[in-house]
Amino acid sequence: MDSLITSAARALAAGDPLGALNRVALRDDAPALALRGIAMAQLGEFARARVLVRSAARAFGARETVARARCVVAEAEIALASRDLHWPTKALDAACATLDAHGDRVNAAHGRYLAARRLLLIGRLHDAERALRALAPAALPPALRAAHELVAAGIAMRRLQSEPALAALARARHAAREAGIAALSAEVESATRLLEAPAARQIARGEERLLILDEVETVLNSAALVVDACRYVVRDPNTAVRLARRPVLFTLARTLAQAWPADVPRDVLIAHAFRTKHADETHRARLRVELGRLRSMLRALAGIQATQRGFVLAPRASREVIVLAQPVEGEHAAMLAFLSDGESWSSSALALASGASQRTVQRALEQLAQAGKVQWFGQGRARRWMTPGGTGISAMLLLPVLAEG
Repeated sequence: MDSLITSAARALAAGDPLGALNRVALRDDAPALALRGIAMAQLGEFARARVLVRSAARAFGARETVARARCVVAEAEIALASRDLHWPTKALDAACATLDAHGDRVNAAHGRYLAARRLLLIGRLHDAERALRALAPAALPPALRAAHELVAAGIAMRRLQSEPALAALARARHAAREAGIAALSAEVESATRLLEAPAARQIARGEERLLILDEVETVLNSAALVVDACRYVVRDPNTAVRLARRPVLFTLARTLAQAWPADVPRDVLIAHAFRTKHADETHRARLRVELGRLRSMLRALAGIQATQRGFVLAPRASREVIVLAQPVEGEHAAMLAFLSDGESWSSSALALASGASQRTVQRALEQLAQAGKVQWFGQGRARRWMTPGGTGISAMLLLPVLAEG
């Protein structure tokens, strides 16, 4: 390898893409194409970066298996940065195995961290944690140790475990400083700010206040009966009832919880649950049916008692009833949660991460764009979506957990 390629590679490893381009911008040999692609990715030019890396892989030829495997890892990193979550994971697994077989442990580990971060983004926390346990960060360079701790912190935050998240971020900060890469340090600080931003609203006895993530954890670990309007769960320390697929029942539970210890008039319950301003006997009959179903589902947690004007929630063992609501509520709050990371997302990636159909996601994005809450750039399959500015809130409670073992 010639001196220009070596110095360009060192510049990229130090987070200096312009320095790398100064050395190889006019070259079209395979190593230079690969380095130019990585440099363009660091500068945010993902489409051009992907073209360059694929050209490099073709230029290396079939015999240069290690170089081609490194290109696959680089393309996976570009895809992750551009939130293109449909990249072929089997190709990345095969590339990592090739790199391991040829003794390139560092790039193999880098590829596996990319796979773990993708799993974290789409809510597969158990799989991400299992991938993380298979790696030994102590023998890796500082930049990869920081990547390891960032994934660990992300898993802890998604599970609302603030102390493990803080500890992992502290280790990530130390490793990032040791690596001397400014962009990596900025990523650690951005993750740290999520722990200090409002993550939910607490509503209890008619009063509201914003909570950060560790305060949410305290509420969930308390003896209170908690109606979690971020994840559609009613819980106490011993029992959790999931109502994500029963929206009418959850609306009734939340309405009763927000009014507790007072009762709620029947017409108010009907208006909230059935979205109508004019109640008739059919609505009152349906209300009785739905409240009967809710009583059955919450029987271990609370009763629902009739009063002269309506109904009141009667918790079994809990002394307090608390509603955890989103910091800012709206029809498409979960979609904004993904976009709040400041990255540009494709509609297909948002569909994969949220578990919704792509058409549902596209309709939501169009409505958010009309309201000025998101913006797009690019055309066709290259179109990407992002928020115009930071939301100032932590969207951790809104992100789904799609597969938790």
